[in-house]
Amino acid sequence: MFGQIADLISRIGIAGEPAALLARAGAAVLVLLLSYIAHLVVRGPVLTAIHTVIRRTASQWDDVLVDNRVFRTVAHVVPAVVIYILAPAALRGYGAVIAVVETAVVIYLIAVASRAVDLFLNAVVAIWDTSDASRDISIKSFVQFIKIIIYIAAAVFIVSVLLDKSLSYLLGGLTALTAVILFVFRDPILGLVAGIQLSTNRMVSRGDWIEMPKYGADGDVLEVALTTVKVQNWDKTITTIPTYALISESFKNWRGMQESGGRRIKRAIHIDVNSIRHCDEEMLGRYQRIRYVEDYLEKKQRELAEYNEAEGVDLSVLANGRRLTNVGTFRAYVVGYLWNHPKINREMTFLVRQLAPTDHGLPIEIYVFCSDVVWASYEGIQADIFDHLLATIPEFDLRVFQSPTGADFRLGGEDTARGHWPWRRE
Repeated sequence: MFGQIADLISRIGIAGEPAALLARAGAAVLVLLLSYIAHLVVRGPVLTAIHTVIRRTASQWDDVLVDNRVFRTVAHVVPAVVIYILAPAALRGYGAVIAVVETAVVIYLIAVASRAVDLFLNAVVAIWDTSDASRDISIKSFVQFIKIIIYIAAAVFIVSVLLDKSLSYLLGGLTALTAVILFVFRDPILGLVAGIQLSTNRMVSRGDWIEMPKYGADGDVLEVALTTVKVQNWDKTITTIPTYALISESFKNWRGMQESGGRRIKRAIHIDVNSIRHCDEEMLGRYQRIRYVEDYLEKKQRELAEYNEAEGVDLSVLANGRRLTNVGTFRAYVVGYLWNHPKINREMTFLVRQLAPTDHGLPIEIYVFCSDVVWASYEGIQADIFDHLLATIPEFDLRVFQSPTGADFRLGGEDTARGHWPWRRE
C-alpha cells in the first residue's frame, strides 16, 4: 500500500523526505477511509438485512437482541479490525506509531466487546422476564454480578495492554489487594449471596406482595436486583430495600395467601352484656321465623328438653338446667349465614367463637376465609358481611357495645325528657 502511494507521488514530481511523509499520510488517510467505508457498509446494508430477516422470523428472542442493540454494537468491531490489519502496512517504518495505534485499537475492541456482552445479558434478562419461571426465580442479580466480573476483567485486560504486562502479573497484584476488593464490592457480594438464597428458597419473587415496616415497604415487588429490591407501595411510592436485608431480617410475604385461594376475615363484634338473656317462648317464636336458625332451634330445643327431663330440673327457676340464650342463637345465625355465603371458602378454617368478656363487652369473633383474594373485592365482601350482621343484631334482642358519646349524655333533650336513657335496658 505504502509503495503504491509512493510511486504515485513520485510520478507527480515530489521526491525525497516530503514524498515519504506525504506517502505515509496518504496511506493513513486511506486506512481511515477504508475503515469508515467498512463502518457505513456494516451499519447500513448489512445491519438492515440482518434486522429484516430477524423481524420476519417467528421466534421473539432474536427480536429482543435487536431491540437491545446487540448487533449494532458488535458492528463497531469491523472498522477497528480494518485499522488493526492495515495500519502496520500503512505506517511501516514507524514502529512507535504502529504500537500506539494497535494498543488503542485493542483497548477499543475490549471496550466494545464488554459493551456487547452487557447488552446481550440485558437481552437475556428481558427474554427470561417473559417466561413463567421468572415469577419464581429472578436472574437479574446474577446477571448484574456477571456484568461486574466482565467489566473488572475488561479493566484488567486494558491495564495489561497499557503496561505491557502479563495477566498473571496483574492478578498477583490484585490478590494482594483482596481485602480492599472485598470491602469495595461488599454490597454486590452480599447481594449475590442473598439473591441465590432468595431464588433457591423462593422467599420473594417479582410480583409478590411483601411487608417490611422497618423500611416502610408494603406493596408489590417490582424487581429483585443485585443490591436492592424495589417495592411499589400501595400509595404508588417506591421503596428500595437492600437485597441482603431480606435474608438477615424478617418480612411478611403474602404470596401464600394469594396462592391458597382464601383471604382471612378476622374481626369481632362486641355485644353489650346487659342485653344478653335467656330466651323465653315469645323470643323463640320470633327467632324460629329467622332463616338459618330454624333447624338449630328445633334441634337444640329437643336436646335441652331431653337433658332437663333426664336430670329432673326445676325449670321454674331460670338458673336451673340448660336453656337457650339470645347470644347463642345469634352465634348460630352467624354460622349459618356465613356457611351459606357464596364468597366464603368452606374448605379453610371456619370459626365463629366467643372470646373472653372485656370492658368493651362480649366479643363474638368471626374467623373465616374469603374466597376472593383481591384486596378491593375482599374489603367489599367483608364490609357487606358486617353491615348485615350489625343491622341484624337487634332482631335477637341484643345491642352492640359502644362507648357513650356526647349525645348519650345530652341533658334536657327529647329522649331524657321522656325518661329514656340510651344505655339503659328498658
